Amino acid sequence: MDLKKYTLEDLLLAAMKSEIESYTVYTAIAKQVKNGLLKDKFKFLAQEEQKHRGFIEQVYKAKFPKKKITLPENTPVPFPPLITPDEDTPLGTILKSAMTAEQAAHDFYQALSQQFSKNDSSIRNTLQYFADMELQHYKILEIEKESMDRFEQADIYWDMVHVGP
Repeated sequence: MDLKKYTLEDLLLAAMKSEIESYTVYTAIAKQVKNGLLKDKFKFLAQEEQKHRGFIEQVYKAKFPKKKITLPENTPVPFPPLITPDEDTPLGTILKSAMTAEQAAHDFYQALSQQFSKNDSSIRNTLQYFADMELQHYKILEIEKESMDRFEQADIYWDMVHVGP
């Protein structure tokens, strides 16, 4: 992901906005799912997004101390749209959308880390760590999606499958 055409301020605001949107989606999913383990995983992901937003906010305040944080309605940085779930949205669709967003967040944080010099190695290293965490989030979602897909396949009725000898 090439971020050179964006200002650091735009990038940090886009990151905050993305983390807030991810938090909102994961919180909504956690409220909708009935499986307690899955609910806990989405709450965990939501909390992770909150932590990321907090760090990005600190970086913004350090780099732009005289500016008030005002998130744009639309950011110039392209992020894949996250599906905000409603009760009719299939969980598989939501998980796939979230996986795409987590992969994009990984790519974004990798590229964003390169915007900081060696003088800002702490910020740079933290952003690279965030990129790694986003891949972990992707894996959590991928495992859940694969598990759900297996369950759906296992739930298919096969004539004579349970007939004994």
